[in-house]
Amino acid sequence: MEVPIVLPESIRSLVQQSPTPIKAEDIDATFKSDSIDLVNKALGSRILACSDEWFAAAENLTTPTPPIRKPGVFTYAGAWYDGWETRRHNLEPFDWVVLRLGAASGKVKGVEVDTAFFNGNQAPEIAVQGCFVTDDREEEVKSKEFVEWETILSKQECGPSQRHGWLLPKMTSTAYTHVRLQMFPDGGIARFRLFGEVVPVLPQDLNAVFDLAATVNGGVAISCSDQHFGTKDNLLLPGRGKDMGDGWETKRSRGEHIDWVIVRLGLPGVIEKLVVDTAHFRGNFPQKVQVFAADVSGRAPGHDDSAWTEILSPQKTGPDAEHEYSGEALSAAGRVFGYVKLVIIPDGGVKRFRVYGRRPEAGK
Repeated sequence: MEVPIVLPESIRSLVQQSPTPIKAEDIDATFKSDSIDLVNKALGSRILACSDEWFAAAENLTTPTPPIRKPGVFTYAGAWYDGWETRRHNLEPFDWVVLRLGAASGKVKGVEVDTAFFNGNQAPEIAVQGCFVTDDREEEVKSKEFVEWETILSKQECGPSQRHGWLLPKMTSTAYTHVRLQMFPDGGIARFRLFGEVVPVLPQDLNAVFDLAATVNGGVAISCSDQHFGTKDNLLLPGRGKDMGDGWETKRSRGEHIDWVIVRLGLPGVIEKLVVDTAHFRGNFPQKVQVFAADVSGRAPGHDDSAWTEILSPQKTGPDAEHEYSGEALSAAGRVFGYVKLVIIPDGGVKRFRVYGRRPEAGK
């Protein structure tokens, strides 16, 4: 006969609220279908201050690409590392780095800390804190004396040279503007990711046209057919990037083929213009692009879902250029859509995808 285990309410609450460790191989699947990295350097996040960065700079933490290794390469400070590394024998309880999110603010779903190539000098434990403050108070946030931090992720153990992920029990109800990564007591971390959803600042004018799909406005690329050379998430970033590495690019295909990506708009809206940018893709741009939209509420449509409506028929594209489609080229007809699907024919690379529109009229 099994004896039931009865926990005191305080202990039960603590157990229920503990973050869930995520295996390295499951981190992308856990977070990258409905979340964005709120501290992605490409979004404009900033390192504001840190306790120490003697061996390797804190700004490496938010580099979008995976860490690299240069064995045998040394700097004045010591061995070269692609990450953030502090001195030994920290006299304080922890080292720390303060970051400004790349969006106006965001709610947090989970955390990734990668200690790639830090073996014997990795951070033994980490924690993450957050706060919401206006930009005019940033000088306060930079100080180690700042006391308005809230715990996002409690202290967690780290191992050498591996990705660590933690899923929070539930998305934080608080939107944060700044975070502080703590490292107990010192050591090295290669990359830091803070997964969640953007809480955007939208135009006050209800008739204003803006990019409904932009990451900074809450848009998320939730799925795609392939992302062999460049990830789907790059499509919704600000700017036009710096090279082919920061766009979306699929494998070469043979025979009849299409590739696709599905985007959940930051908020449902009436689409008025599409922009497909092939910047830096000169010999590997798609031959044609096609766009579908869906007004599904409460669930994300699959690639073959019957909810999709063609709003842009296949259009020929060219190399290294912004392709705009509006007016008669679109068949959106004033409808409100919450999802769009970009189809490239047959394959290739796209740098950015913009979906300009306006909020629906009240009651629609």
